[in-house]
Amino acid sequence: MQIVSVSSLKGGVGKSSVTLGIASAALHAGVPTLVVDLDPHADATTGLGVHPERGHDIGEVLRRPRRGSLERVVVASSWAVRDGLDTHALDVAPGSARSSHLDRSEYRDKDLGRLERALSDARGYDLVLVDCPPTLSALTRTAWAASDKVLSVAEPSLFSVAGTKRTMTAIAQFEQSRTWAVPAAGVVVNKVQHSSVEHRHRLGELQELFGPLLVSPVIPDLPVWQQAQGAAWPIHRWPGAEAQDASGRYTAILRGLLDGPS
Repeated sequence: MQIVSVSSLKGGVGKSSVTLGIASAALHAGVPTLVVDLDPHADATTGLGVHPERGHDIGEVLRRPRRGSLERVVVASSWAVRDGLDTHALDVAPGSARSSHLDRSEYRDKDLGRLERALSDARGYDLVLVDCPPTLSALTRTAWAASDKVLSVAEPSLFSVAGTKRTMTAIAQFEQSRTWAVPAAGVVVNKVQHSSVEHRHRLGELQELFGPLLVSPVIPDLPVWQQAQGAAWPIHRWPGAEAQDASGRYTAILRGLLDGPS
C-alpha cells in the first residue's frame, strides 16, 4: 500500500482537484484506493459525492486513533457506488471541521503519528491519497509523517512558485527527522495555460528550481474540470476531448506514482 499526500502551502492552486484527478485515474485503472480528506474544508469529500454522518469523519479518528477507528468512518465514494463496484474500489475517510484541532502550528511529537496509527489498520487498498490542508500545521505534518511520498501542487504564477519553494523547503526540513522522514517528494503543476507567456515563464522557473522533482505531465487549465467537479463525477467518465486529455494526464501521473519516481 502506497500512501501519497497531496499538499500545498498556498490555497487556490487546485490541490483537492489534483487529488480527485488521481483518484479518478485509480478508479478507472481498477486500483483499490482510499482518499483521506484531512482538509477541514472537506472539498475532496464533496467532490467524491460523500455526505458523512456527524462524527463519522477523519477528525474523529485522529482524536482517538485506536484499532478499528478508521474502518468505522470509511464509506464508499458515490463514484464507485454508481458503477456498482466492490468495497475498496474507491473509498473515502471523510473530512470535516472536526480535524481543525490539529490544524495549528503547535504540536507534540506523538501528534504526528496519529494518521500513521489509524492507517495501520487499513486493508485492501493499493493506494491511499491524503488531501492536506493548505497550511504548514500539525495536521499537514501528520499526513507527511504517514506518507511514502508528498506531491506539492503548484500553478505557474509568481506567488505559487514562492509557495512551492516554501513547501519543498518544509518537506526537506521534515526529512531531517529520523523518525518522520518523507521518502520521496514531487511537484505537480496545475492550471497551466500554454498560450500564456507568463505561464511559460513560470514553468521554466519551476523546472529550473525543481528539475527531476517536477512531475510529468502538467495539468492544463480546462473548463471541463469545473463541470465534472460540479457534478461530483470522475473526469475519466466525463465526455469530450478536453476530459479525455485531462484523464490521460492523470493516468500518467498515477502510473508514475505506482511504478516509481515521477
